[in-house]
Amino acid sequence: MAACNPNKKKTGKSEHKIKALTTDGTLIEVDQSSVHHAHHKPASPTEAREGIPGMQFVMVIDLSKCRNARKCVTNCQKMHSLAPEDEWIKVFLMQDSHDTAPYWFPKPCFHCNQPPCVKVCPVGATYKRTDGLVLVDNERCIGCKFCMTACPYSSRVFQWKEPEENKSREGEYSPEKSTPHQIGTVGKCDFCPDHARKGELPPCVRGCPNGVIFFGNKSEDIVTNGTETFRFSQLVYDRSGYHFMAELGTQPNVYYLPPVERLFDYKKGFDNLTEEQKEFYKNSIVKKH
Repeated sequence: MAACNPNKKKTGKSEHKIKALTTDGTLIEVDQSSVHHAHHKPASPTEAREGIPGMQFVMVIDLSKCRNARKCVTNCQKMHSLAPEDEWIKVFLMQDSHDTAPYWFPKPCFHCNQPPCVKVCPVGATYKRTDGLVLVDNERCIGCKFCMTACPYSSRVFQWKEPEENKSREGEYSPEKSTPHQIGTVGKCDFCPDHARKGELPPCVRGCPNGVIFFGNKSEDIVTNGTETFRFSQLVYDRSGYHFMAELGTQPNVYYLPPVERLFDYKKGFDNLTEEQKEFYKNSIVKKH
C-alpha cells in the first residue's frame, strides 16, 4: 500500500502527481516523491491457492463509455505475453434488438461464485479462491479442455503453441501472474492478483482511455477506474447494474452498467481497426434477442 510521508520538506519545485486511494475510499493526488511502497514478496504456492485475506474482487464495466479503443485487450496481451490472436478480454459488438443501436461490450472472465469450470476439472488445476477469483494452475493443467466446454461464456483460451515471449514478468511460475505459459494448457483472464498485492490496478483498467472498467474490493464496498472512485453498492444500485446471462445462476463477480446516454456513437469503434477486424465486427454483431 502507498503511504504519505508527513516529514517530507517542500522544495518549491513542481513535482509529478500520482493518484492514491485512501483507507476510506477517497481518491487523492499526491507528490510522487511523498509516497513510499511497502515491499511485497511474491505469493507462495499456498497463498496463490488460498487468496488474499480481506479481499472480494469485483469488476464493474460501464457500457455507456466504451468505444472499442481495445487498450484493455492490448494491455492484457502485453502483460501476459499473449499472441495477437489470443485474447483473454474480448470486445464484442452487441445489439439488444433490431430497433436499437449496437454497443461495444468488453468481456473478461467473470470469476463466478458458482463456476462450472471448477466443478469439471479432474485434476484441480482450475480452482476458486476465498477472494472470489477463479484461477488456472498451468503446472497441474493436463489440457483436457473440460473447463472450456463447461464455461458458458467462452472465456478460456487453449495454448496451442509455445508463447512468443515469456519475459513480461520475471521469476518462478505462479497462477497469480499466469506466466510463463505452457503449451497444451488453458489460460484466461485472472484479474491480475499479483498487481493487487502491490496495491495496483489491473493493466486493463489502467490502460482504458475512457475509464470503462472499475475494479475493487466488494468487502470494502469500493471500486475505481483510476480516476473516479465509487461505493460499489451505490454505483450498481443507482445505475441498475446487472450480470450478463444471470439466468445461468453462475453468480459472476463482473457487473455491467447499461449502455444508456452513450458518450460515443458505436461507429467510432471502427476508426482504428484493420480491414480484417472491421469485416469481423460487421459480420458478427451479437444479438441478445
